[in-house]
Amino acid sequence: MGSTARGAGSSGASHPMAVNKTVIALLRPKPDLAKLADDPPHVQAAVQAALDTPPGIGTIASYWTEVPLPATGTWNAPGKGGAQADLVLTAPQDGAGLLFIEVDNCHETAEELAAKLEKYARFFRRTVKDTDGRERPMWRTRWMASEDRYGDVPHPPVLLVFNHIGARNPNRTILRLQELTRHLWQGEWQREGYHLYDGKVPIVAVGLRNLREHGPTGSVFFRFGRDRPQPLLEAIGNPRREAADAREAEEWRVRQEEYQAQLRKAAQEQAAKKAVEATREAAQREGRRPACAGCGTRFTDERWEAAEETDWGRLIDTHPTLCDSCKHEAVAAAHDVDQQEQQEPLPDWAQQKHLLRFTSRPHCTECKAAFTDERWQAVNRTGWHPLPRERHPTLCQTCTQEYDDSIENAWPHSRTYESPEERPVPKPVPKPKSGGWFSGLRS
Repeated sequence: MGSTARGAGSSGASHPMAVNKTVIALLRPKPDLAKLADDPPHVQAAVQAALDTPPGIGTIASYWTEVPLPATGTWNAPGKGGAQADLVLTAPQDGAGLLFIEVDNCHETAEELAAKLEKYARFFRRTVKDTDGRERPMWRTRWMASEDRYGDVPHPPVLLVFNHIGARNPNRTILRLQELTRHLWQGEWQREGYHLYDGKVPIVAVGLRNLREHGPTGSVFFRFGRDRPQPLLEAIGNPRREAADAREAEEWRVRQEEYQAQLRKAAQEQAAKKAVEATREAAQREGRRPACAGCGTRFTDERWEAAEETDWGRLIDTHPTLCDSCKHEAVAAAHDVDQQEQQEPLPDWAQQKHLLRFTSRPHCTECKAAFTDERWQAVNRTGWHPLPRERHPTLCQTCTQEYDDSIENAWPHSRTYESPEERPVPKPVPKPKSGGWFSGLRS
């Protein structure tokens, strides 16, 4: 703009000019060296010095001016009792999620500024029903801000920028304003070494000259309640709480590592104990492992399991005391014996094998003795007219006689006879003598 317009802005629009200077001081835009290639060296040196300064906060789109904060009414039609922010900054990418800025040219008193901050607090406390039907602070329905920690939900911070062109001393104004607004910003001290600002408004003050000179990263921002100036992000934040949280997280991490180390140690001890028990059980099991009765070799696990298998209490394996090799040899030898017995020449009466009960010489199931020819012929049935029925065809003659004698001794009347002549004659019952007591009963 021209000299006339610049003069009019400096004299008649001093507050908007101060707001613009505040935006430039916070934004700190960097010049383009390519466009200054033809400028004098001293200009390029000054530009290079500006490039070496720390960066600012946000972009030009991060700043809104003259934003209404309705304590009543709506955003488009605010009611009475509300405030109007000179600047609203939202730059979450730079750590400044939401910041309200008030610029004062040192014309207002501390009481007037305190009344304006009361309007800010009233707006922050206002809640409305959001689109999901839940009650939320009104400012959260327009601006995005991160959720705070549990038990510490402060309101958005307010930055007071003092441009000392008026008659009032900003240092005295800040001291008086701090006392008037103590109920708005004072936090609650915790024994962990930090304050909780639940429901409080962080209020930060800075001079425009210091802001333009040092920028947002300079330690020129004084937060009410603190004893030293800080950079902007530290002043609007809670570094002591963050340090305490970091210490707590580190202590938790150390405890977790110690706990995990204890778990690993306990697991190793348990594994070692199980290994010792397994070794002892293996040794005991090896001590119980049977040896072959033939060659003395210890049974394998498979042979041991097969030799111990039972069916209704009876061993299934035919040679439970022999290993696999010896068992095969024993089975082969028994097979050879059977072949030799089967090659025994049959008697003349057994040459015809039709309707024979035993086609080869049987053995007694009791004493395992081979049947004689007479016993073999007696238990067999040949031709179409078989011999009389044999009561015990699987027993030899001796075992048959012993069986019949034992049955007759135990139950004398249970023996069966092939003809009536063999049945013994029963003895007559003696008659009672006369004159006894039984005869009296008969009379």
